[in-house]
Order: sequence, then C-alpha cells, then structure tokens
Amino acid sequence: MTSRERVLAAINHQQPDRIPIDFGATGQTGISVCALKRLRDYLGLPQKDLDVFEIVQMLGVVDEDLRQVMKSDVIGMNHPEDSLGVPYTGRKKEFTMPDGTKCMVNAGNEWDIKPDGSIEMYPQGDRTAPPSIHMPAGGYFFDIIDRAPEVDEDNLTPREDFKNFFSVMSDETALYYEKESKRLFTETDYCVIGNLAGAGFGDPGAIPAPFEKHPKGIRKFDEWVMAQALYPEYVMEVFEMQTEFMLKNLEIYKQACGDNIQICWISGTDFGTQNAPFMSNEMFRQLYKPYYTRVCDWIHKNTGWKTYMHTCGAIEPLLNDFIEMGLDIVNPVQLSAAGMDARQLKDKYGGKLVFWGGGVDTQATLPQGTPEEVAAQVTERLPILSEGGGYVFNTIHNIVGDTRAENIWAAFKAVHDYNEKHFG
Repeated sequence: MTSRERVLAAINHQQPDRIPIDFGATGQTGISVCALKRLRDYLGLPQKDLDVFEIVQMLGVVDEDLRQVMKSDVIGMNHPEDSLGVPYTGRKKEFTMPDGTKCMVNAGNEWDIKPDGSIEMYPQGDRTAPPSIHMPAGGYFFDIIDRAPEVDEDNLTPREDFKNFFSVMSDETALYYEKESKRLFTETDYCVIGNLAGAGFGDPGAIPAPFEKHPKGIRKFDEWVMAQALYPEYVMEVFEMQTEFMLKNLEIYKQACGDNIQICWISGTDFGTQNAPFMSNEMFRQLYKPYYTRVCDWIHKNTGWKTYMHTCGAIEPLLNDFIEMGLDIVNPVQLSAAGMDARQLKDKYGGKLVFWGGGVDTQATLPQGTPEEVAAQVTERLPILSEGGGYVFNTIHNIVGDTRAENIWAAFKAVHDYNEKHFG
C-alpha cells in the first residue's frame, strides 16, 4: 500500500498492510522545535533552518528527510498565516528559544525579551496592541495573555464581542489551499489532512484570541467555563455565529481542495481534565453537540472527508455523543487519564471511532522514561489499538521541548519493529 492507501484503509476500519504513522502533521501531533533540532542531530540529518508552523506551541515543520526516516504516512496542510494572525509572505526571520535553539518564524512577527528572560509577542505583529502571548524564562512554548476588559454582566453582546474573531476565508487564502492541496495530493502519496479548524467551539486556546489586537467579551477561560452555566444564551449565540462562518468556509474549502484532502481537522477544544470531562453530558448535549453535528453533517453530505477532532483528557463518557454527532477520528487518546483504558475503548468504540494517537504518554514516559520503557509502552499498546484497523500511531499530544532524542526515536522505532515483525 502507499501511505495514502494505508491511512485510508485504517480510517475506514479496515486492516492496512501495517500500522500507519503520523509524525508532525497537525498542531497536536507535532514536535517542539527544540526537540526537533535534537532529533535531527541524533539521527545525523543535515543541519538546516527549522521553520515553525504553530507559533504559540513553537512546533517545528517536519521536513521530508525526517518524515522518511520516521516512516510517516500523513502530511498536514496548514494555514497560510500563524496563530498570531501573521501571514506567511515567503519571508522568515530568526527566533532564538531560551535553550538556544534557533528557528524561523513569519517575518511579520514582533517580540520583546524582558529583563527576566521571558518573551512577549504581539498580535498580528502590531506593537501598538498589547502583547498577546508570553513565554516564561527557560520555557518551551507560549501562554496566552488574558487582555479582554471586564465584562458588563448586565449588557452581554456576543455578536459584537466576537465580530473580529470570525471571518470568511479570503480569495487569496482559498487560492493558497487550492494550489497547496493539489501539490500535496499529486506530488506525494501521503494521506493529506487539511488543518482547517474553525469548529473549535469554546476552545481555551482560541477564546482569548492571541491573534486579535483588542479582544472583548467573555474571553478568560475560567469566566468562559462559568458562563456555560450562568449565561448559556451568550455561549450559544457565539457558537451559532461560529457555525455560520464555519459552514461558509467549508463551502469555500471544498471548492478549493475537493478530493485532494482526505481528512478535515475541525476542532481542538479540550473536553477532558485528567480525571473527568469538563462538563456533564447534559451540558455538552445542550451547548456543543448541536453545532458539531451541523458541521459534521455538512462535511459528510458534501465531501468524502473524514472528520477529525482533538480533545485531551478523560473523555470516555462523551464518546457516544461524539459518534452520534458524526465524528470519525478522535485524537490524542489520552490513555493516562481516568477511564481511558485502551482495551475497553477499543472494544466499546473501536468499530465506530478511529483512534489517532495514544501510542506513548508524553507527560511522563516519553520525556522521563528510558528508551526501553518508551519502547515497551508502545509495543504493549499497538496490538490493542490497531486490531482490525481504525488506528493511526502518534504520541499522546505534541512532543515537548525537553524530550530526549533517543526516547523519541525509541517510540517510533518500536512501531517500525512491530510492523516488520507482524506485517513483514
């Protein structure tokens, strides 16, 4: 099988010729640029400028030479602008991480290094606006700064508050997607995942809006969580507005990409903590499920794409609702969270949901274990999750900046070895 055929078999719940691998195709299956530099050095790959494709998390672009070594079967089509709203114009400029790793970011970005060694960046590269993200001294990624003014609880105006948060895709962006999706489809045999996003309802990484110059309304994560109980009409009006824009953008995206992409990444909202979902099933069904259903229904009615959603944590109680709303693929399958047992998940939901990730724990085992412990965890999970298809290997979320290169290689080599042993 080609990589594309292999992934398509897996996501259609058929047994492929080997377990497919994703290395760096999305903003949640990626690798910190710092870990990326060490991995390339460890593998003896040529030194090169390392581009960043997701600036808040400082995720590095995986180039073709490394993709080949890791035997990845998936490639991502990313936005033509970064998460600070700075467009890619073909020009980059150098950014130095606190550990000394040098990388390249879109040239329009602006930042300050503070006296304590922390770093602040500006939305859309505009220094007249307050900085929107902050990296602590010695850090590996940015935190989003809450900048919205206090909310007048007696005068809530959701459509006014979020009028600069949503937008219809420009002709220029649509043309980029048309050309890029055609290039990835025709010039590679990878499965192409379109990282569209846009349906991340209530996403704590998006609500504070690091790309907006002057956000307003309910934007702080704790206030947003409370608003779901206190002001559900506000939340639903924001989601209604978001759905309207998402459906318009899906029409344009379909015209631009057609069958050149096979998977559409729609959401990165986290619905789980380490121990339980963020909300009850009843609240999810009232506030979230109707809007996700409309998005998934549109995709399934109008395209052949599979729907892909990222959500961390203990989400098992929500999985039936995910299936009913039309979700095809769930990532990252955080098996370390409560109730997320690999065998039980596969037995109960494996025929209807594709599990993408789950291969090794990125909170403890991958960064802190030995290479042998990493390989053992991967090898233990592979036969459970991959049985009968319906599985694509990746780590549980992005590979963090201080992860040792030998551990990263141990994880992916364990998949290579398993595939060789069981599939030849």
